[in-house]
Amino acid sequence: MPKLDPVSFDAYVVAAGFLGEAAIYALADGAVKIVAPDGTVTAVDAHDGGILAAALDADAGRLVTTGDDGRVVATRPDGSMEVLAEKTGKWIDQLALGPQGAIAFAAGRVAWVRLADGRIEEFPHEKAVGGVAFLPKGLRLATATVDKARLLWVTAKGAPVDLEWAGAHTGATVSPDGKFLVTTMQEPALHGWRIEDGKHMRMTGYPSKVKSVSWSAKGRYLATAGANAAILWPFMTKDGPMGKPPLQLGPYAKLASRVACHPSEDVCAIGYEDGLIMAVRIADMAEVVFRPPATAPVTALAWDKDGFRIAFGTETGEAGTIDIRA
Repeated sequence: MPKLDPVSFDAYVVAAGFLGEAAIYALADGAVKIVAPDGTVTAVDAHDGGILAAALDADAGRLVTTGDDGRVVATRPDGSMEVLAEKTGKWIDQLALGPQGAIAFAAGRVAWVRLADGRIEEFPHEKAVGGVAFLPKGLRLATATVDKARLLWVTAKGAPVDLEWAGAHTGATVSPDGKFLVTTMQEPALHGWRIEDGKHMRMTGYPSKVKSVSWSAKGRYLATAGANAAILWPFMTKDGPMGKPPLQLGPYAKLASRVACHPSEDVCAIGYEDGLIMAVRIADMAEVVFRPPATAPVTALAWDKDGFRIAFGTETGEAGTIDIRA
C-alpha cells in the first residue's frame, strides 16, 4: 500500500514538489515550507504578501515563486533565499521556467524574461497577459492574452507571431516536442494551435474552467482537470486532437481539480475537489486510490523526478507526501 505522510499548514497550498529528498510547499500567505525526510519543517518568508505562482526548478535545485509584492524569489532546500527580480507595485501572477536558466513572469500588460546572467527583457502587450510558457528549444516565449496567443523571440531579432482566437486566454502550455501551443480559456474550454502553420484546435465540453494541465511523459497526451474525470487529449499525430475523442481517466462524482502526469510512465495522478487523490494508468485505465476523500479541494500535485513520490496540498492547508513504493 502507498504510504501517506500528512502535514498541515495554515494557508492555501499554491504548489508542492520535491527538491532532493525534501518536500517543498508554496503557500498563499507568502511562506515556503520545506519538510525534511525526518519531518523537520523549515519555514521561509519568501514574500511580503501572498504567493501567486510557483514553479519547481529541479535542475537548479530551487523553487521559484512570484507574489503580490512584485518579487520573483528562489528558495533552496536549505532555506536560503534569493530575490531574482523585483517590479515594485506589480502583482506578478504568471510564471514559467525555460531553457538555459530563463524565467518568464508577467503582471498586467507586461511579460518579462530573466536570463541566466540576470538580464531582464521586457515584452509589452496590448492587453493583460494571462499565461506564459517557453518552447522547449531556443529562447522563444509563448504568451496568452485576450483574443490571441503570441510567440516571441527572447534574444534573437524577429517580429512576434500572433495566433488569434476570440476570448480571454488565461494560461499557456507548449507540448514537449514544441509542435503545439495550447491555452486555457476564461470559458470552460481549451484552444490550441499547431505552431508551424497556426492551424486551430478547439477542445470543449468541460463543465467548469480548466485550471490544471499536464503533459504525459512522451507528450502523447495533454491531461486536464475541470471535469468529473481527467480529460486526456491525444497529441501523437500532426493534427493533434482534431477528430479524435479524448480519454476520460478516473471518472468520479466530484470534479478533478489537479492533474500531474508521471515523469516517465503513462500514468496520471488526479486530485479532486473533495481531496481524493488517485493514479490511473493510461493504457488500461487501472486505478489506485492514494488518498481517500477529505474536506478540501486538491490545489497542488506533483511527482518527484524518479516517479516514486507525490507531493500534494489543498485549499485549507492539508498537505503531505505519498510514497508509492511502500
